[in-house]
Amino acid sequence: MAETRTTRLAVPERYDPPYVEFVDAEGGYALFAACDGRPPGPDCPALLWSTRDGGRSWQQLRHPKPVADNQQLYATVDVLALHAEPHGWWSSTDGGETFRHSPGEDAPASWQETQGRFQIIEGSGEVGRWNGRRLRPVPAQPPLSATHAVAVGDELISNSDGTTFDVPLIAAGLSKDGRPAVVQSWDEGRSWHAGELLPDAGEVSVLRVVLRPDGQWLIGERPDRTGFPALWRGNAGGGWFRVYAEGHPESGRVTPLGGSTAAVISPRGAGAVIGGRYQDLPWPVTAEHTLRVLADGTLFAAAPQGVLLGTGQHAERNWVAINLDGD
Repeated sequence: MAETRTTRLAVPERYDPPYVEFVDAEGGYALFAACDGRPPGPDCPALLWSTRDGGRSWQQLRHPKPVADNQQLYATVDVLALHAEPHGWWSSTDGGETFRHSPGEDAPASWQETQGRFQIIEGSGEVGRWNGRRLRPVPAQPPLSATHAVAVGDELISNSDGTTFDVPLIAAGLSKDGRPAVVQSWDEGRSWHAGELLPDAGEVSVLRVVLRPDGQWLIGERPDRTGFPALWRGNAGGGWFRVYAEGHPESGRVTPLGGSTAAVISPRGAGAVIGGRYQDLPWPVTAEHTLRVLADGTLFAAAPQGVLLGTGQHAERNWVAINLDGD
């Protein structure tokens, strides 16, 4: 069961349900950007709201470009970005009090910077380093046939026993022979070192890397993108070990939570991989939800019927349902 926080906003009934995004347990935004399934127009301008108390109360913000063919909202703790096609982007670093316009289709620098110091360059698929203005390819590209993800830890990662180890720049993808592979760079992409071969876990088409404060995870998506993914965790020696999930459903989407726990969303609802076994969880999360870990460790679950916030540690979560109603 989940606590429900319902707020009635000064939004006419003709508006469709909002797009809601949270950045942590307290801060979030809601964008009403369609009426009767149509893009907002002069008689139905986009409406923007924010909360700073976990959805208990909401305040209306001035939308800088309320009439556009398509409205989108993106948010982190530091940046709120609005894309109003075809007019460009508006970004804010003060919670929506003021906005800066960036014409064109390219995301503003303030938003791009939130995506990490190292990113995959859209279009080329190369690994790039953000220099404050644009992504520049690193001096040497990873020795992979396809690079799917890059990640780097800005701080030391801690093991469960309290020891720490450095985190290099990690690139994950497919090797020249099509196997899932990880390579590392200790000099910001000037050279790369192949790590240990990943323990075999069947065929993988896309390999993602996820860094958590207490460890590193690899998630190998199956070729059909529906089968239960392959899972590995990193160890302090730079190698990787297979994470088993005995009793797991045939399909599922996996989100590492920390420690040895990973959440699973499947047709059975919510579950978790803990200590090599899968177990169902009594979360109010359905197969329609997407799950994400926010900056403060809160779980954010979004579905067409609404959003949920899960606070706590690992699989022990207290859930809150956020509901927004119009006049």
